[in-house]
Amino acid sequence: MRLHRVVALLNPPQSPFELGCAAEVFGTVLPDVPARYSFRICAERPGPLRTTIGYPVLVDAGLSALEEADTVIVPGWQPPSAPVPSAVIAALRAAHRRGARIVAICTGAFVLARAGLLDGRRASTHWRHADRLAATFPQIEVDPDVLYVDHGDVATSAGTGAGIDLCLHLVRSDHGAAYTAQIARNMVLPPHREGSQLQYAAQPAPARTDESLAPLLEWATSHLDSPLPLDRLAERAGLSIRTLARRFTEQLGVSPGQWLLRQRLEAARVLLEQTDLSVEAIATRVGLTSAVNLRRRFRAHLGTTPGAYRRTFSQTRAVLDGRLLSAGCRAR
Repeated sequence: MRLHRVVALLNPPQSPFELGCAAEVFGTVLPDVPARYSFRICAERPGPLRTTIGYPVLVDAGLSALEEADTVIVPGWQPPSAPVPSAVIAALRAAHRRGARIVAICTGAFVLARAGLLDGRRASTHWRHADRLAATFPQIEVDPDVLYVDHGDVATSAGTGAGIDLCLHLVRSDHGAAYTAQIARNMVLPPHREGSQLQYAAQPAPARTDESLAPLLEWATSHLDSPLPLDRLAERAGLSIRTLARRFTEQLGVSPGQWLLRQRLEAARVLLEQTDLSVEAIATRVGLTSAVNLRRRFRAHLGTTPGAYRRTFSQTRAVLDGRLLSAGCRAR
């Protein structure tokens, strides 16, 4: 199985951070993680390309690189109102027509909008620019609150760190939760945040250090096989139920119940990918009590069944294992 080819389309002045989001997820080679992506950059005009912080980036490929891309990423566009060259729009449309996945990080959404790839669809961008995107492109349903929106063939993210969330989400879609967790662990990041999570807390005042939910979250994820009603979580955190619910909303943008269900489903996905446990056993292990409940939750939140999910990623793993075995035999 060949590597999935990811190409980032740059434009001066390029934000190094948005580019780094994509490069870290898709371009970093880790010694203990099998490589499944190749990563390169391109621009309308190859050569030194100015960045937003002064130093240039040397781009060695032109727009022809998009002709072989499986995923095209536009990592920001500065300023968002800047025109998009007709050659860039044509190259993006051509890549999309032949089946490439087109991804925008932050203000890269303005480029996809100008290419007509977001017409009639929901999209996200940095909250500072959401109103401008909506006003300039009324045919797009701009959601200013979410971290990212993925339509399969086209995806957009909010600003800065949400670009990492989107990239990790795409890896999860391609190769599953367990593989993504390896990449996220190397980046010292949580492996997954739902795209529907708020871009920022509804109440802007930051929580004090002693109000952090991190210890409770760590404890809860290690006790998913146990009943975790709200009163037990509140007792563990030393808070009232009302205060705990408010902290979850402020810090995570979701209720305790929503967060807990996501962790249970995440754990179920990993077990489906990496073990031969029955669906009933997995449901018990992640605290969803029965196979019927797990199937119902899976269908509602992931649009598939546990069995279909397992078959998808077991087939992918079998192909990759065969590839690695073949490579090892050739090496010997």
